[in-house]
Amino acid sequence: MDPTALRDIHVQMGHLWWPPAPGWWLLAGALVLLGLLLWRYDPRWRLYVPLPVISLGTWRWEAAQGLRALRRRLAQEPVKPVAAELSELLRRIAMARHGRAACAGLHGPDWLAWLTAHDPRGFDWRQDGQALLTAPYAQPAAANAQREAIRRLLEAAMEWVAAPDPKPERRRHRRPLPGWLRRPVDSARHRLRRRRPTTDQVPGQVPAQAEDAA
Repeated sequence: MDPTALRDIHVQMGHLWWPPAPGWWLLAGALVLLGLLLWRYDPRWRLYVPLPVISLGTWRWEAAQGLRALRRRLAQEPVKPVAAELSELLRRIAMARHGRAACAGLHGPDWLAWLTAHDPRGFDWRQDGQALLTAPYAQPAAANAQREAIRRLLEAAMEWVAAPDPKPERRRHRRPLPGWLRRPVDSARHRLRRRRPTTDQVPGQVPAQAEDAA
């Protein structure tokens, strides 16, 4: 047999990178879990990494998009229209967080005081938010001088969008007992009240009415 007629044996090696080793699967699962936890407990992530059907179309996503658009416009356009739109958008954000009845009718200093009282990061709108009231109605030159102040207000408004929803206030009044439980509880309270000695009676002393009867 002619040795030169032999051919080399070619082994099909396939794709060396697939399937991944178990360690890579564990690492990928840990990263996905970490991302879900951050998305769940830090609303700021929802503004940049939205999940379809869950985040897209929500008021947070739309408000964040609007604020980013205003920030881009502030660097190129006059301040007056940007400040006017910021004022309107901020009111919609406040109503989305606290309800329309809480702030829809507020204007001027009362509006700034309400924003200060409910700001999630403690921003002082009464002192640093005056441009929100003056820039939309000022002359173009005067409004442009407040460009930096409006930029700070845009950042403060973004904090409203990123902050978690406010916790509902606890009810001060106790919930009433159901009817089937109210009667025995009231009866027990009445018996205890009858057995309780009066404040002017000394322990061991016989009441005056008992002495007269004797």
